Amino acid sequence: MGIVVLTMKASVIEMFLVLLVTGIQSNQEMTKKMKRPKFTVPQISCDVRAGKITNVEFIVKCPPGCQDPRYHVYGADVYASYSSVCGAAVHSGVLDNSGGKILVRKVAGQSGYKGSYSNGVQSLSLPRWRESFVVSGETARADQSPPVPGTAAQPVTVTQAPGTTAIEATHTTLPKPSPSAGSTASGLRPQPAGQRSKDLGEPALWKPESVLLDAGFVPKEELSTQSLEPASQGDPSCKVDLSFLIDGSSSIGKRRFRIQKQFLTDVAQTLDIGPAGPLMGVVQYGDNPATQFNLKTHMNSQDVKAAIEKISQRGGLSNAGRAISFVTKNFFSKFNGNRGGAPNVAVVMVDGWPTDKVEEASRLARESGVNIFFITIEGASENEKQYMLEPNFANKAVCRTNGFYSLTVQNWFSLHKTVQPLVKRVCDTDRLACSKTCLNSADIGFVIDGSSSVGTSNFRTVLQFVANLSREFEISDTDTRIGAMQYTYEQRLEFGFDEYSTKSDVLNAIKRVGYWSGGTSTGAAIHYALEQLFKKSKPNKRKLMILITDGRSYDDIRIPAMLAHHKGVITYAIGVAWAAQDELDIIATHPARDHAFFVDEFDNLYKVVPKVIQNICTEFNSQPRN
Repeated sequence: MGIVVLTMKASVIEMFLVLLVTGIQSNQEMTKKMKRPKFTVPQISCDVRAGKITNVEFIVKCPPGCQDPRYHVYGADVYASYSSVCGAAVHSGVLDNSGGKILVRKVAGQSGYKGSYSNGVQSLSLPRWRESFVVSGETARADQSPPVPGTAAQPVTVTQAPGTTAIEATHTTLPKPSPSAGSTASGLRPQPAGQRSKDLGEPALWKPESVLLDAGFVPKEELSTQSLEPASQGDPSCKVDLSFLIDGSSSIGKRRFRIQKQFLTDVAQTLDIGPAGPLMGVVQYGDNPATQFNLKTHMNSQDVKAAIEKISQRGGLSNAGRAISFVTKNFFSKFNGNRGGAPNVAVVMVDGWPTDKVEEASRLARESGVNIFFITIEGASENEKQYMLEPNFANKAVCRTNGFYSLTVQNWFSLHKTVQPLVKRVCDTDRLACSKTCLNSADIGFVIDGSSSVGTSNFRTVLQFVANLSREFEISDTDTRIGAMQYTYEQRLEFGFDEYSTKSDVLNAIKRVGYWSGGTSTGAAIHYALEQLFKKSKPNKRKLMILITDGRSYDDIRIPAMLAHHKGVITYAIGVAWAAQDELDIIATHPARDHAFFVDEFDNLYKVVPKVIQNICTEFNSQPRN
C-alpha cells in the first residue's frame, strides 16, 4: 500500500513539473508576441513634404506616380525639407515611378541646393534652408546606419480632418526606427489574454489617431505636428485670377454635382495656389448666381479643397448667361481679391446647355478683359438641339473660336480627364487673349520731329502731347511699353521699350527729352524707328508707331512707310501746322481716315488724344475671334 501511494505521489509531482514547464514556455511565447508586434508601414501622398514630418528618422511608403513635375523637389542627393519626400526618392533613384518603401533621415540645413535632372524628375535650386533630408532604400534600417544621437523611436500619429483619408492628411508624425531590432516594447498597454490588439496587422490606410508598431520600434511619446516651412506662395509661372462658374441646376442631380466638385478639387490640387501664383474662387449658378468663396478667401490649395467640399447644390435652372454677367460686374473686383496685374479667367461649366443666352453677357466680359472658358458636359444630341435657346453657345461666348477656350466632355465620368488640359491652358498666360486689352498689350514707339521749324516752346507742347497719350496706357514690363526717338536730318534714340517699366518713370523720361533742331528727314526717321525701336519689340505685342511732324519731309517716305506696314507696325501720323496731308496719308496705316490726324496749331494737339486712343481700342476690339 505504501508503495502504491509513493508511486501516485511521484506521478502527480511529474505532471505538475510538466505543466509548470509548459506554462513558462507559453508565457515566454506570449511575451515575445507582445514585444514584437506586426507593423504596417504608413503610406503618404506624393505632395507630402519632409518639413511636414517632425521625426528625425522614419520609414514611409510612397504611392505610384510621384514623378509628376507638380511635386516640387529642391536639391540633389541632399534635399531641402521643402521638397516632396516621394519626389526626392524618385529623383535620387531610390524609387522608380511605381512607388515603394523608403527610409528618410533628417540632416542639417545647407547653404544652398543645386537643381538637376535625374530619373525623370527636374529638381530645382534653392538658397539656404533650415533643414535637409536624405533618402535611402527601406532595407537600410537604422540598425545598419549610424543613429541620430539623442533621439528616441516614436509612434506614427496622423492628424486629419474628419471625412478625409490618411493619404490626404497634411500634418504627419511618423515612426523612427530604433537602433536595436530586439528592443523591448516598453510603454505598451497590456492586452487581456486571448484578445488581439486592434493596431496590429491592420489595413494599409491609416485611421485618425491610430498607432502602428514595428518589431524594433519603441513607442515613447507623440511628437508635435508643427510644420517647419512657411505656406507655399504659389506657382509664379501661373499667376492668374481664376473663377469657376459651376452648374448647380436641378437637372444635374446630386451624383453629377459631386463629380463636378471632385473635378474642382482635382484642379485645386494640380494648381499650386498662393499669393504669388494662381488664386481661385467659385460661383455657383442655378436660377441666380451666388459666390461660394472669392479670390482672397483661401490662399492655398488645401484650404480651397476644404471649401469646395462644403458647397451644397442650389438647384433651379441653368442660367449661365446671368452668372457670367454677375462675375463680370462683381467677382473680379479689388474688394474680392482681384490683383489687377494677373489675367482674369472664368471657367463656365455647363450640364447639357444653358437655359438663357450667353452671347451678350460674354461679349461684355471679354471687353472687360475676362478670359472665358466653356466646359460642356454631355452636350445636346441632334434631337435635343431643338430645345436649345442659343445654338452654338460656346463659340459665341469664348475669346477665340479655335478650340483653345472650349472643351467638350462626352459624359460626366470622363470629366477628370479634362483637369490637365484645362490647367495647361489656363496657365498659358501668353495665349489668354481676353486679358490683353487695347491699353495693356502694345509696344508704342513715338517718332518726334525735332526740326528747327518746331521751336523750343512748341517742342515742349509736343512732349506734353506724348505724355498725355502715354498716361492713358497700363505701363509695365509685361503690359504696354513705351519708347521714343527724335529726328531732324539725323536720328536719336531717346529711350527704348525695355528701359522704363513704370508709368512715372516713362513720364519723367519724356520730360527730360531735349530739343535738337535741324532739318526734316521723316523717311529716314521711320527706317531708324524700325531698326532701333521695333526690332526689340516682343513677339506677342502689338506694334504702334505714333509719328508727330510739323512739315513736309526732305526725303522719300513711301518706301519706309510701306516697309513699316509690311512688318505689321500700325502707324498713326499726327500733322501740325505746315505738315502735308498727302504725306500723312501715305505714312498712316490703311484706312488713313482712322490713322492720320491734322491740327493747325500745336496748342490744339491735346484735342487729338481721345480720338487716337478711341481708334486704337476700336481697332483692337474688332480683331476676329479665330
